[in-house]
Amino acid sequence: MNTFPTRYDLLYNPRFSVPDFALISKRWIDESERARALLDCFLDVPYGTGNSERMDIFLAKGPSKGLLMFIHGGYWRSQDKAGYSFLANALTEAGITLAIPNYALCPEVQVRDIVMQMVQACAWLYRNGSNFGAPQARLSVCGHSAGGHLAAMLMTCLWPVYAADLPRQMIRAGLSISGIFDLREIIKVPSINNDARLTRKSAAAVSPALLPCPIDTPLYLAVGERETGGFHMQHRTIAKKWKRAISAEIISPADNHFSVLDNLVLPQSKLFHATLQMMGIAAG
Repeated sequence: MNTFPTRYDLLYNPRFSVPDFALISKRWIDESERARALLDCFLDVPYGTGNSERMDIFLAKGPSKGLLMFIHGGYWRSQDKAGYSFLANALTEAGITLAIPNYALCPEVQVRDIVMQMVQACAWLYRNGSNFGAPQARLSVCGHSAGGHLAAMLMTCLWPVYAADLPRQMIRAGLSISGIFDLREIIKVPSINNDARLTRKSAAAVSPALLPCPIDTPLYLAVGERETGGFHMQHRTIAKKWKRAISAEIISPADNHFSVLDNLVLPQSKLFHATLQMMGIAAG
């Protein structure tokens, strides 16, 4: 078997292009452990009955100004919410109630199953967020990498069709950081699709770029300047396809696919300010 990365692996699998990925991941995990120990939070809150259907909720410091659901990446096949608690440090300080859900992973499930889990998690937060101090009707979504794909998919959901008690515009806005929007490209990436197991038909069904542009839910886009070409192509694709919905495009200078996420905990960064703007929160 050929173990060398293909051209598409190099375009779309950032672990081949970021040699210090393991160090970044360990730092996130260490900082996340400290955040869970120090911050006011509820861990492993069930949003469904499945073993993976749990979320961690971090309470805003002071009165909550909005509720944000952050969806982690890992190409639908790896990672865990526990590695992303570090995001709560700056976001809760800004008055944001932060929820980080887990989801089942490929190949045990398909990408479409994960999409529906995130729909379920989002609906649960809309119904129950006030129990954690979050204001009503102030829910936004954010995701990184595969989580950016899932955040965009949530913006295409017909919420009243999913559940009659939900409003048409349930999500205030969405932020996709280094997202994937046309999953047909991932079929060509052996190191990813060996687990994701996407076909042309199944990939098209869960590709935001092939679905109708949201009418009244703005999308904020971010990508690292030093990301591989595949992520820049994906960024351009959704910016063109969903042009009417794009509120801002943030290019993070000098950042790769992983370091770009660190900007979400830097109050002085453009990405942090865009998150506050998306949620209608005045910068402190």
